Amino acid sequence: MPHFSPIAVSLLLVAGLSCPGLGEETGAIGISPARVLLDGPDTVHRLLVTSRSKNGTQSDLTRRAAYRSMSPGIVEVSPTGVIHGVSDGQGSVEVKIGNQVKRVAVQVRGAKAPRSYNFERDIVPLMSRFACNASGCHGKAEGQNGFKLSVFGFDPKADYVALTREGRGRRVVPTLPASSLLLTKASGGVPHGGGVRIRRGSGDYRRLHDWIAGGMPFGDDNDPKVVSIELTPSERQVDMKSQHQLRVVATFSDGRTADVTGHAKFQSNNEGLGNVNEFGLVTVGEAPGEVAVMANYMGAVGVFQAMIPSANRLASFPKLPEANFIDTLVHQKLKKLHILPSAGTDDATFLRRVSLDIIGRLPTSEESRKFLEDKNGDRRARLVDRLLKRTEYADYWALKWSDLLRVDRLKLGHEPAYNYYRWIRERFAENTPIDKFTRQLLTASGPVRENPQAIFYKSIGKPGDRAAVISQVFLGMRIDCAQCHHHPYDRWGQSDYWGMQAFFTQVGFKAGPTGESIRATGSPETKHPRTGQLIYAHALETGMPEAHPQGDRRTVLAKWMTGPKNRFFARNIANRVWAHLLGRGLVEPVDDVRLTNPPSNPELLDALADHLVASKFDLHALIRTVTASNAYQRSTESNKTNRGDEQNYSRFLMKRIDAEVLLDAISDTTGVPEKFQGTPAGYRAVQLWDSQVPHYFLKLFGRPYRVSACACERAGEPTVGQILHVMNSPQIQRKIAHAGGRVAKLVRESTDDDYVVEELYLTFFNRFPETSERKTALAHFRQVQAEKRTRAQAAEDLAWSMLNSLEFLFNH
Repeated sequence: MPHFSPIAVSLLLVAGLSCPGLGEETGAIGISPARVLLDGPDTVHRLLVTSRSKNGTQSDLTRRAAYRSMSPGIVEVSPTGVIHGVSDGQGSVEVKIGNQVKRVAVQVRGAKAPRSYNFERDIVPLMSRFACNASGCHGKAEGQNGFKLSVFGFDPKADYVALTREGRGRRVVPTLPASSLLLTKASGGVPHGGGVRIRRGSGDYRRLHDWIAGGMPFGDDNDPKVVSIELTPSERQVDMKSQHQLRVVATFSDGRTADVTGHAKFQSNNEGLGNVNEFGLVTVGEAPGEVAVMANYMGAVGVFQAMIPSANRLASFPKLPEANFIDTLVHQKLKKLHILPSAGTDDATFLRRVSLDIIGRLPTSEESRKFLEDKNGDRRARLVDRLLKRTEYADYWALKWSDLLRVDRLKLGHEPAYNYYRWIRERFAENTPIDKFTRQLLTASGPVRENPQAIFYKSIGKPGDRAAVISQVFLGMRIDCAQCHHHPYDRWGQSDYWGMQAFFTQVGFKAGPTGESIRATGSPETKHPRTGQLIYAHALETGMPEAHPQGDRRTVLAKWMTGPKNRFFARNIANRVWAHLLGRGLVEPVDDVRLTNPPSNPELLDALADHLVASKFDLHALIRTVTASNAYQRSTESNKTNRGDEQNYSRFLMKRIDAEVLLDAISDTTGVPEKFQGTPAGYRAVQLWDSQVPHYFLKLFGRPYRVSACACERAGEPTVGQILHVMNSPQIQRKIAHAGGRVAKLVRESTDDDYVVEELYLTFFNRFPETSERKTALAHFRQVQAEKRTRAQAAEDLAWSMLNSLEFLFNH
């Protein structure tokens, strides 16, 4: 990217493009299901109508089809294809699209049977569907206007009491159901802060009304419960700007199934690629990629994945050069999406990119010149090897992991925090395998003076917080939601959270004559806060042990977590490294791995995890492999097919430089070191182990306070304030114009303006100037001197303009 000029690849792309009309149906229409059984009163079932286009995508015709009941006394059908039973019997529904007509057989039974209500099965889903129990309404900790529900309905018994016994009996009135506040407020009969949630006369209104009229039964513990849901379709290749209707069918413990689309909750993992409304209608965006839509019903989740090819369809996909397995798997995905990758980047851009990524530091002008004059074919690989051996590698990666592991001087004290940081840095300096690093941290035992990694347990003091942080940092999973309720978007329930928490209930510190020691005492167990059940320590997905566990169970956790068969750990570490180098994780956000947020390229993530395991968790080996790939070495310049692609690595994504790295870059290029409070002269920002060292620039550019394990605590988005600061900062201007700085030194040592211009380009951009750039810069030098200003001022002008450019402020 350094020149920000168009790349000469457009002709190649156009030659390979074929643009058939999108959405041209072949004539073959599919209806799902082919037969419908409506079993019981008030049951419904949604039809889905699809066709396959000539280009291979599937079109949803559900809302374009015309529906007609051929048996009005038995079955009715809505304009959107939802079938309702009227009376028992055999009937059919006609589906017409264009000149094609098909019929769906429908059997109705039990339509008039008396309904038996179960509060958890029949009423709680309505509270969730209409967001009554959401954290922004009655589900928040203090409730809303005196009425509190458990968030997402995780505690049905408490919700039942709140509805039927609290509120002076006004919330539900069985003798006059229509006057119940539950109905009058939700339907807009009386003022309601949440607005109208349920339409009077609707099926949901009738359900609530009849439940109240029937005496508000809670139900029996043996009543059927939801065991799973099926989301249809589960995957589909779709056109841009198309719409697709989803259907959710729940399976109950007695084997019965029911269409619950109208009561499920939906969420997209990427609103830019596709959004979903409350009825399960997905609207696809205008960019290629892959979007996942989650459906949740009573804690059961399902996922629909839509692959969105580029609108510029390729007649054929060219054979592309592949440096390693990464490129093979990236290209396989790009072929499906009809996306051509951008061209490879030049040596200057690679030098700058990989230096910032590996050591968090710009190359010097001397290093840039030497590398750019190197003609050996393996120069890029040798550069990576040199960078991995430099001390700045340990500085930079220790900084990143100190953020995640909460090296916080204010909480820990100066000496403990520094010792903790030093332990982290030494691990990266020695290239300690990341699995060993993790085990040493988790199982820290004995004198803290000899085991400074034990300070992690002081930084994160509560057992539950430790479980959440360790799961988020080392497994990439956010389980803290499950502390209070079943995770709304994943498989984890309260037993999973408290099972992880139990590993750390034993951990404590004891003072001694030579200092504190960390030890594990007592039983690795805890109690379920709602049921009171005793929960023994157990890792995610392993199941609770039947026998009472003994000893320090952290060893068991560490062995499970870092074992070669545990995909969670290896995939998480691989994904974090990939995200740092490529600018976006295969799972994004990197610490939000869940069933409903699948990786954009699962085969690639698995391959990277396998590579990490095969290399015995050697981060250097993983970094070498990723930086050697063509995917990493691509240009940021887009082409016709990949202009909208943000998730498939068809081009390199521009990355804003971390606060500390950018401040060091300004100091290095101007030749004037920054001064930090309480640190020796010459300290670089990346070397600051204490995130509380006061500094306006670092704060403005997003340095985290280290109060969260979330990678998002470090702000990565550019702001107007940052731009204005770089443009107008007196401190930065003083660095540029400093008498002992690089600019002044260059002007003093050389009377050759051309040489000064070249050195400034090598210093700030790590490349030689283009002919046009050199010509413009030299013209400025002549103009400044004609205005009776100094050469130094001309050089300062050039340096200031470079420092304020996108090319300098971003990693590209």
